[in-house]
Amino acid sequence: PKIQKSFLSKDRAAMQPHIRAFVDRAITFTVCPDCDGTRLNEAARSSKIKGINIADACAMQISDLAQWVRELDEPSVAPLLENLQQTLDSFVDIGLGYLSLERPAGTLSGGEAQRTKLIRDLGSSLTDVTYVFDEPSIGLHPHDIARMNNLLQQLRDKGNTVLVVEHKPEVIAIADRIVDLGPRAGSEGGQIVFEGTVKELRASDTLTGRHLDDRAAVKDEVRTPTGHLEVRGADTHNLRDVDVDVPLGVLTVITGVAGSGKSSLISSSVSPREDVVTIDQTAIKGSRRSNPATYTGLLEPIRKAFAKANGVKPALFSANSEGACPNCNGAGVVYTDLAMMAGVATPCEVCEGKRFQATVLDYKFGGRDISEVLAMSAAEAEQFFSSGDAKLPAAHKILVRLVDVGLGYVKIGQPLTALSGGERQRLKLATHMGEKGDIYILDEPTTGLHLADVEHLLGMLDRLVDSGKSVIVIEHHQAVMAHADWIIDLGPGAGHDGGQIVFEGTPADLIADRTTLTGQHLAEYVSG
Repeated sequence: PKIQKSFLSKDRAAMQPHIRAFVDRAITFTVCPDCDGTRLNEAARSSKIKGINIADACAMQISDLAQWVRELDEPSVAPLLENLQQTLDSFVDIGLGYLSLERPAGTLSGGEAQRTKLIRDLGSSLTDVTYVFDEPSIGLHPHDIARMNNLLQQLRDKGNTVLVVEHKPEVIAIADRIVDLGPRAGSEGGQIVFEGTVKELRASDTLTGRHLDDRAAVKDEVRTPTGHLEVRGADTHNLRDVDVDVPLGVLTVITGVAGSGKSSLISSSVSPREDVVTIDQTAIKGSRRSNPATYTGLLEPIRKAFAKANGVKPALFSANSEGACPNCNGAGVVYTDLAMMAGVATPCEVCEGKRFQATVLDYKFGGRDISEVLAMSAAEAEQFFSSGDAKLPAAHKILVRLVDVGLGYVKIGQPLTALSGGERQRLKLATHMGEKGDIYILDEPTTGLHLADVEHLLGMLDRLVDSGKSVIVIEHHQAVMAHADWIIDLGPGAGHDGGQIVFEGTPADLIADRTTLTGQHLAEYVSG
């Protein structure tokens, strides 16, 4: 009974990593022989419409299911069928027609999950509603972005107000009005630096305005592969017995429309191999007590340096350990529960939000106490630990990676709960970059990046390749495609219309070819 309650009745994906590792070793999960994995009883499975039961309908690709529902003629449930048809058509219109309704929500990519949330609103007949979309273009191929833009404009044309938080020039271009915040990030930002139309933004001198029409040029010379990684007979999800040789020692970009099989190809055939470091889209979890310094392992060398310089224990320099302020237990704030209303967090009066005991703050390293160090941005800390009395190579190495992924403005002691989704993704990227491996796989690393930060990312990828690593990037961003040494394009469509290799070669060859959707969009992008 205890094993049943603790392990068998819980979702494996929701378990903590060490428990999941034990379960994988000790327990084997197999498809239920009675329901064949449908989770439905005999009565539910025996109820059919035109020979199709509910399990069969949920297993269909949504585009096929929409067509099947369209052919049903049953006047008694006509309103129900009409609503169902509208919802299914919304899935297809937003580029998710390749999914099936039985697909577990946890297996959706970031972009798929984001668009699934949009479905309810797109089919709504409400007017005078304000909709706020936070980076709806995440995970979308340029071909899919054009379709999404049409849907956003339809919402507006119904008489609604549509607010979109976005970095992609293709989405910015359709706006009626733009509000640009800056001038930089973090403590150097927080001001409205521009308000106006797209045309006025292009003429402005803001960072977004200057980079709006940026176009990455295709490289004159591409690197020569040092070898190849053979993939044979890949057939996960919608892949159709794919054979491909992934070049090593170069920057390879895997692209194709959303749902074409990119992640399936890499996660099933490349990620499980030895010496492979995979940085996927799963969100990093963090509490109010977690921060970039604890998540990246940066706090460890800093604590040890403080302890060594002052002849005391490292535990004193952790707000989650012996050095914590006794009044707020190292949280920096005191939480007041207001019962029926939302709780209130107020700065701790004893430590003034610094999280540490007053005696701990008497200990200095490089002239700063631990709270002052944790209040630094990654860029400031990178300078601080680079030379002089505070020189600390172990910390400096981690900070360089944080700056490389565009997080130089983030305070290293800032709670993870205060970071955006894109910032968390890049924090994860910077952390994994420190892992040992010969092949790095990055799933959409441009997520949440401003146009100006994409250049930093490309520079970091180049340095990785130049150091002898192989880098495989699953990406839709045209600047990353143009910068690649080799492109593998999947398609031609999504779901059962995809799952094939439609192009292999250099970016210049893809532009010259123009027979695939990716080739057409990349050619338009490069030519401006």
